[in-house]
Formats: sequence, C-alpha cells, structure tokens
Amino acid sequence: MTFRRGKRRKKNNFKIQKELQDYQRDLFTGLETGPTIIPRPSHCISRKNIDKEALKVLYRLKDHGFLAYLVGGSVRDLLLGKRPKDFDIGTDATPEEIRRLFRYSRIIGKRFRLVHVYFRGGKIIEVSTFRKQIELDDREAQREGLGPESIFGTPKEDAFRRDLTINGLFYNIADFSVIDFVGGIEDLKSGIIRTIGDPERRFIRDPVRMMRAIRHAARTGFKIHEVTWQAICKHADKIRLCAIPRVRDEWLKDIRSGFSEKWLRYMLESGLFKEIFPGLWRYLKRNVESKEYLLLMMKEVDKLVKENGAKGLSDSFFLAALVYPLLHFSPKWQALRPEKIRWPTQEVRALIDTIFFPYDFKRADRELLAQLLSSQWPISICAEKGRWQKRVYTKVTFEEALCLYNCLQKVQSKPQILFSDIAGSGNKKKRDRKKRTKKRALKRKTS
Repeated sequence: MTFRRGKRRKKNNFKIQKELQDYQRDLFTGLETGPTIIPRPSHCISRKNIDKEALKVLYRLKDHGFLAYLVGGSVRDLLLGKRPKDFDIGTDATPEEIRRLFRYSRIIGKRFRLVHVYFRGGKIIEVSTFRKQIELDDREAQREGLGPESIFGTPKEDAFRRDLTINGLFYNIADFSVIDFVGGIEDLKSGIIRTIGDPERRFIRDPVRMMRAIRHAARTGFKIHEVTWQAICKHADKIRLCAIPRVRDEWLKDIRSGFSEKWLRYMLESGLFKEIFPGLWRYLKRNVESKEYLLLMMKEVDKLVKENGAKGLSDSFFLAALVYPLLHFSPKWQALRPEKIRWPTQEVRALIDTIFFPYDFKRADRELLAQLLSSQWPISICAEKGRWQKRVYTKVTFEEALCLYNCLQKVQSKPQILFSDIAGSGNKKKRDRKKRTKKRALKRKTS
C-alpha cells in the first residue's frame, strides 16, 4: 500500500501572508536570491560520502512525492572535502507526514517542531520541514490562529532563514544537484564567512549567531566579511540576552574543537570574550602577559586534539586549560601554595565558582576540574624535589593533571615530565630498597 500525500487545508488570511512577504522582501533586499543550480558533474559531493541512514530517509521522502534535500553544515562540509558529523534533512512534508512515513520516529521540540528518525546503533537523522521567516514560533503561531501554511514554506524561504551563506546550501537527492539561493557557493570558493541578509538584524534577533560565525571562521580558516565583523564587534554585548545554558553549550564545543586558539583570537578581538567570560576577563586585565600564555596554551591543547582526537580528555581538562594560564600567574593562586604535598581542592573549587560565573556544570565535571587544578601543586612540588610520592602518581586524575602541567611547561619553554619516567623511577627506587634489605639480611647471616 503506497502512502498518498494528503491535501493541506489553506486559510484565506491574505493580510498575514502579505505581512510575511513584506518582511521577507525587506530583510533580504539587494541580495541575489537565485537559485543557482550546480549539476552533479560540477561539484564534488558523492553519495558514497553520505551516511546510508541519511540516504534511506532522503529516498523514502522522494519516493512518496516530497522534496528531500540534504541541508546546512553537512552540504558545506561535503563541498569542503570533510566528513560531516551530522546529516540533517529538509523537506516540504509536515512533521505529521514525516512521522507517518517512518515507524521509528518521533516529533520533538515545542517551539520548533521537527522529527527524529531512529536507526540501529543509536543513529538519529534529524528531518525538518522548510520554514518561513516568521517572528513567531509554532506555539505562538497556534495561539494566534495561524495554520501550517503560515509557518512552513518553500526551500527558498527556508534558505533565507539560515545564519550564514555557506550554511544555506541544499543537496537535492532527486537529481544530485546543489541548490544555492544565497550565494554560498561563491563564498565557499572565496573563503568568506558572511551572514544571510543584514548582519545587524540577524545578530540582534539571535546573538548566538555571532559565536557561530566566529566558530566557522576558526574551523575553516575563512575570513569574516567586513560588514559581518563590524556587526559582531558592535553587538557583542547582546550575547548577554541569550539563555546562559545555550551560550555555555556553544563555547564548550569550541574549546574541544581542535581550533580553539583561532577561535579565542576572534573572541578577544571582537569583544565577545569579555561578555561571555566576565570572570576570566578580570584575570586577563590584571596581567597582560597572561593573554599570550592563554593563546599558546590553547594552541598546545589543539595539538593534542589533532594528534589523539581528544581521546581520554574530559570536558574538565579543556575547562582547566582555559582557566589555568590566567590562574597560574595570579596572587590568589600563589597564595594557595602548600608547604608540603597536599591538594587544596576546597579552595580551588571556590575560585572556580567565581571565575566561571554565571555558568554551571555537572557536579562530576566541576569536581574533576577542581581535582585537576589542585593537582598542579603536588606535581610542581615533586618536580622541584625530584622525588615522586606514590600517592601523587597513583591518583586517578594524575595523567590528565600531568598533561595539563606539561602544556603550561611547553608554553613557558620549560622541561616536561613523562609519566613513564615517573612510574619507572618509582619502581627503580622500590627495587633498590629490596636490594638493600637483601644485602643487610646477608650481612646479618654472615656475621
């Protein structure tokens, strides 16, 4: 039995439609709206590089008479020759129609409804309906008496809703072409990060887009368009209007990305760092040299990520790397120096709460962060004395703490400490003690 596409009931609300059209026209005036169609022979995207689960969703939508496009960052990454982390799909099918097509799926989201399609192994493909540029979310539109025709739109309208031109590209599974309404292909070729439409209006409406523009510039090595950059610098303080957990989740991705040094430079130059990290900014102002130490520290962390893929490194390690170069040179940190080996975890925990205010983290991550930072004192004391106590190097967090210590040592051009050398020296001392006790026992017997 084949699924037949149901007819959509339309409302005769011409006033609302006209307002939406006027808003669209005003927001994107002066832009080339396209579309530019790039046929299969003229681009490098191959179905071999697309997840088989994403292809299944695309083909099922197409076979049932719906438009089915690969959208957003996945198209951008494929055109740049990278492997996308996620494959998101756009379609003209409503969430209810998508839900009926896929047995193992669920409609999620209260503000903006979309569908998660589930596959074996925990794989999830996100499918969203093309939307119009409308100020209201789904709940608000429903309260205003607006139907789906006022919320959902065409691929062109959906493309203009997106943040950056390089993220506004579509891959059409029907003929394997790339569809460009917003000039994204030219910006990819030129290496430019540019907002779709007026950047000031875009950033005022959703300030998190400023962080995303900087993220893509850091990861791709592209240059931020001058008008876009000026808008970021002008409206950096607007980031405070966003939900704190949302901002936290955004910058946590960036410090783990392997491009955190470039990201940090953009954040400092634009003024976003000051607005997002007020606690860290206070430490940075007191010691100007610590800025360069911080940048070099993040460069070392990026090397670790690119070499090992961040395996074995927790979120707490990256948080510690962000704060330790600034904390290390502060009087508050030097005041915590113990006379003998101990972990000032309680004092460090209090410092962390003030430095990372207003952000909150999981209790386990917060505790591990305090342990990693407080472990720097026992490590430095053992390194100075040249003697390593077993209770120091057998601690569960020691390897990560030593990695953090070595990163700052590299930044300061000081010698590093290898874990194998520490463990080896400890075993050697143990063997020497056994030899000495055997010699003493033999002397007693002979005497």
